[in-house]
Amino acid sequence: MNVSLTPQLESYVKQKVAAGMYNSVSEVMREALRLLEERDTLKGLRLEALRRDVQEGLDELDRGEGTPLDMDSIKAKAREMKGNGC
Repeated sequence: MNVSLTPQLESYVKQKVAAGMYNSVSEVMREALRLLEERDTLKGLRLEALRRDVQEGLDELDRGEGTPLDMDSIKAKAREMKGNGC
């Protein structure tokens, strides 16, 4: 397999090897791909959790368990959070 990198990425990879963090360019690329795979897995898990939460909310609404939004309360909480530096 042959991989083409931008000059900036190539320099970055070479710096990692030169700094002794990795023994070869291949090690850097394997680690990068492992991290990409990990990120994709976590993203998928978060998406599944979000879908479950949305479905749970929709199911609650179907059962008549929903409550109307209180926009004044939501705005007040946001102002409070902003005032606290959040």
